Amino acid sequence: MHYAWVVAGVSLLVLLGSAGFRSAPSLMMDALHNEFGWSLGTISAATSVNLTLYGLTAPFAAALMDRFGVRLVVVCALLTISVGAGLTMLMRQPWQLVLCWGVLVGLGSGSMAGAFATTITGRWFEARQGLVTGVLTAAGAAGNLVFLPVGAWLVEQHGWRSAVVVVSLAASAVAVPVLLLMRERPADLGLLPYGATEAPPSPVRDGRALARSLRVLRNAARSRAFWLLAGSFAICGATTAGLVGTHFIPAAHDHGMPVTTAASLLALIGVFDVLGTVFSGWLTDRVDSRLLLTVYYGLRGLSLLLLPQLLAGSLQPPILAFVIFYGLDWVATVPPTVALCRRHFGEDAPIVFGWVLACHQIGAAVVAGLAGLARDALGNYDLTWYGAGALCAVAVGLCLALRTGRPDRTVPALP
Repeated sequence: MHYAWVVAGVSLLVLLGSAGFRSAPSLMMDALHNEFGWSLGTISAATSVNLTLYGLTAPFAAALMDRFGVRLVVVCALLTISVGAGLTMLMRQPWQLVLCWGVLVGLGSGSMAGAFATTITGRWFEARQGLVTGVLTAAGAAGNLVFLPVGAWLVEQHGWRSAVVVVSLAASAVAVPVLLLMRERPADLGLLPYGATEAPPSPVRDGRALARSLRVLRNAARSRAFWLLAGSFAICGATTAGLVGTHFIPAAHDHGMPVTTAASLLALIGVFDVLGTVFSGWLTDRVDSRLLLTVYYGLRGLSLLLLPQLLAGSLQPPILAFVIFYGLDWVATVPPTVALCRRHFGEDAPIVFGWVLACHQIGAAVVAGLAGLARDALGNYDLTWYGAGALCAVAVGLCLALRTGRPDRTVPALP
């Protein structure tokens, strides 16, 4: 077996854990509101900070991985999450939630964001890049599948602090296989990337990770493709992690659904997300990525427009249909977006995708906060679901505006 699959397996484990760490705030919203009296808008502010830093850290993490190595960066990120989650148990004020879960967990999880998967697939795979990207992206959904039902049960039976303890310990445990098994590049083991017939060019090393990340952003920003990808991916974040990932459980609870049932539905979305994202990776190797994104955003918008009529106090067939339909589409957008970044930006694709992912998380952060404020003001989430459906229509237009011809050559190569 090619060692690329071992590296991919370790990466899968890291991303599984990372997803579970990020899903905890949605489970704790009602518990924190009941214990401390904080409004959903206040609690959502910490989630917004988390999502923003998750996105803004990604492009710098990609450059830091080039400079210091994937293993060191990922281990430090996992330990940061462990510390941040652990300190949450001692909090008494909202700013402490923002500091621990917003800043520390946001920085840690952002270091293992999409740029990490892009870096791994770009270094270790020549063949099957789309498929492996899809599998690693689906790890986020699979992490929710494992953690959400368990976390909901822990919160309900033993309080929110028990779920926080699990997150802290799990982050430390995941660091062990990274230390033991992760390798930087195939050449370190005398191998070629999986499917390659000749050695790739020697990597250009730049000791200034911050400067390189900003330089890549400056160069990419001259490209029309960058802004179209960034805009559509910001809407992707707004309509997934920002809205459904953060507020689906409290929205379902507003309709009388038990938290454990709502968490299980969100986890079930993860089941179909795994299938949808892996299949999307397979399709990305065969179908025009622009066409895939257009279909994905159109179907997502339709499902969100229908959601307010589907929520009920008990488990009904219509909400199950939404879970299946929406789950297949959740992060199916990632493999074609990564492929378009590679097409337009070549070797800089991991860092460029990091910046595109930053826009994804900024969109998620804005909507996570606004949805909490809308719920406090209006008493329900209906307006946010309709608004998210309209945003998906905008994303369809942005994807249609992408060029289908030759790759954009406006981005100069790094010296």
